[in-house]
Amino acid sequence: MSFALKQPSVLPGFGLTLGFSLFYLSLIVLIPLSGMFIKTSTLTWAQFWETVTQPRAIASYQLTFGASLIGALINGLFGSLVAWVLVRYRFPGRSFVDALVDLPFALPTAVAGIALTAIYSSNGWLGRHLEPLGIKVAFTPLGVLVALTFIGLPFVVRTVQPVLQALDKEAEEAAITLGANRWQTVRAVILPELWPAIFTGMAMAFARAVGEYGSVIFIAGNMPLKSEITPLLIMTKLEQYDYAGATALGVVMLVVSFVLSLLINLLQWWSSDRRETH
Repeated sequence: MSFALKQPSVLPGFGLTLGFSLFYLSLIVLIPLSGMFIKTSTLTWAQFWETVTQPRAIASYQLTFGASLIGALINGLFGSLVAWVLVRYRFPGRSFVDALVDLPFALPTAVAGIALTAIYSSNGWLGRHLEPLGIKVAFTPLGVLVALTFIGLPFVVRTVQPVLQALDKEAEEAAITLGANRWQTVRAVILPELWPAIFTGMAMAFARAVGEYGSVIFIAGNMPLKSEITPLLIMTKLEQYDYAGATALGVVMLVVSFVLSLLINLLQWWSSDRRETH
């Protein structure tokens, strides 16, 4: 009678790895977030509501989430185009352009903010030509949008790029053979494969933009009710030793960001599921 020997697993057992994963997740994510909620709970509901609904806070929400969402949409379009060009075409300087995409990752956020301010200020390289046209970028909400778009671009490009590289060109050739024009091929063959990656990249760009601070404060102008972002308002309350007020604003940002990210992920799941059923 012979017994089959069980092949030992390369990784530790499920129980050990699950326990370590939960411990690490709790230590890095859950405990700090719990501390924020606990500190906010020192406020009464009336105090909390008054803090998070002040006109200055409402204006900062509108700018922060609005600019982050618009920046993510812009990156969803142009980031996908950049990824397409880098994958599908060969041209001189392609490696240099590919490296430039990662510049917002490597560049310190404060340096990025100073550089954008220098370029788009009234006497900057681009600002001096835009202001005569009535377009003022630096120290306006438009400057916030420029900064958030700048820091979010790599997320879309690097998410879409590997999907394009793995895309089977035979499906495109088959569509063209069957009489489809270029737009029909893109709409019916290519885009259904790219939508999940595009939505994922947009969600990551949005999440990064919502919490961005360093690259925005220099170009925004930081004028209350006009160009003040919520992270800066939180820092202002911390400098005033209003810790409960700062965490209250942080809770609002956390909840709204989670809901929007959940909606984007549900949309991504729906798009992926619909593609598989077809």
